Amino acid sequence: MKRRDLIKSLGVATGVAACTGMFAGPKLLAALTTPRFPAFGMDNDDPWTSLPAILARIKPPVFPARDFDVTKFGAVGDNKTDCTPAFQKAIAACQTAKGGRVVVPAGDFITGAIHLKSNVNLHVSSGATVRFTHDSSKYPMVFTRWEGVELMNFSPFIYAFEQENIAITGQGTIDGNADCEHWWPWKGRAKCGWTVGQPNQEKDRNQLFAMAEQGAPVHDRVFGEGHYLRPQFIQPYRCKNVLIEGVTLKNAPMWQVHPVLCTNVTVQKMTITGASINRESGPNTDGCDPESCTDVLIKDCDFSTGDDCIAIKAGRNADGRRVNVASENLVIQGCRMKDGHGGVTIGSEISGGVRNVFAENCRMDSPRLDIAIRIKNNAMRGGRLENIFVRNIEVGQVAMAALSIDFHYEEGEAGKFTPIVRNVDVRKVTANKAQYALYLRGFKNAPIESVRVEDCTLNGVEKPNVIENVKDLVLRNVRINGKLV
Repeated sequence: MKRRDLIKSLGVATGVAACTGMFAGPKLLAALTTPRFPAFGMDNDDPWTSLPAILARIKPPVFPARDFDVTKFGAVGDNKTDCTPAFQKAIAACQTAKGGRVVVPAGDFITGAIHLKSNVNLHVSSGATVRFTHDSSKYPMVFTRWEGVELMNFSPFIYAFEQENIAITGQGTIDGNADCEHWWPWKGRAKCGWTVGQPNQEKDRNQLFAMAEQGAPVHDRVFGEGHYLRPQFIQPYRCKNVLIEGVTLKNAPMWQVHPVLCTNVTVQKMTITGASINRESGPNTDGCDPESCTDVLIKDCDFSTGDDCIAIKAGRNADGRRVNVASENLVIQGCRMKDGHGGVTIGSEISGGVRNVFAENCRMDSPRLDIAIRIKNNAMRGGRLENIFVRNIEVGQVAMAALSIDFHYEEGEAGKFTPIVRNVDVRKVTANKAQYALYLRGFKNAPIESVRVEDCTLNGVEKPNVIENVKDLVLRNVRINGKLV
């Protein structure tokens, strides 16, 4: 089937109560007597009662007790032999046998793109490293999503399309092998191998976004070889029952764990790094970005990245509205965040919407972590973000804010789509150092709605809160620098 035919077959508020500065009392006291979560499908008294039902649906896949050692198919762990064919043969044999583990033993294995198939668990053993080649020809063109827009591009390093029951497990390392000479310079950022006059992603990125806005068919959005849009590290696309557990990721080309349009996803006990003390060296190396996914658990992971640690997404602008699939029922538990732009982030590629996010029992602490809880939207995205619940978050220090909801991100008001953020509930957050406790900026014609902050202690705060165009903001037992506000 020709590539063009293959892609065709894929089916491819009224009234504002605005507050500024610190807080005055009467309106807030009145708000305490009003329903907190009106008409959004959640329990008015405690939205967390909805969590057990979500967790009950998120079940990691189970695999038959059959192992397929990649060295039996020709792989050599000498850090120089091209093991791409061996990985392909092992995965094919595992699938033919109705499933099991494709085992990578101790050693350093160089490979191109790995395409997982149904009922296959890629198991990277302790002492094993799967290291991806710098040869871009080893990443064949596939149907993918890049910064929220569908296209044909380089294959993500580990990719699966419309598969069921897949996993990546083990205690080994998966090394994207990106550095200031390979992949990262395509960002076009100085201080990492790129200089003025060299090619970078800007032209291709602008062209892709323009094609999406003009409604160009996905099969005409062909990039890949000769272009400069970096592939993602791990991307299951339209898959069901996904497990990614235990492995360490480093040196990613860009976004690291990026499930798209998937259902029942578990990401747990991972170490996900930007792999550099200098965050400029790993541009856009987000840790985990579930996009337009349903029923996702991200648990007990360690993040230190060159962008957001966790960023929930749902498509960008016109293409996000065309696909029109929200991210919903996402649970984040017990994670630790160090370097990054945001600890738990929602946006900005969010046009399909997000609902029902639960984040709890996380620890965030780094002078190079900008914001603990970050929600970003604007009038170009226009997504609806609702039912976002946060509790028991310990913040040592962040560079900017404990909680930020910002409609002025990137294009800001320069668009015709109304951004919506409503029903945000934050409880039991502590922080020791930040510029702002709260940084909330809506639009006059589109205020942020129904934000509740309760039982929070935020110290070491350097500047007054920024509160612009927020409707129904409630603070209860919130102390900033020792003072009740």
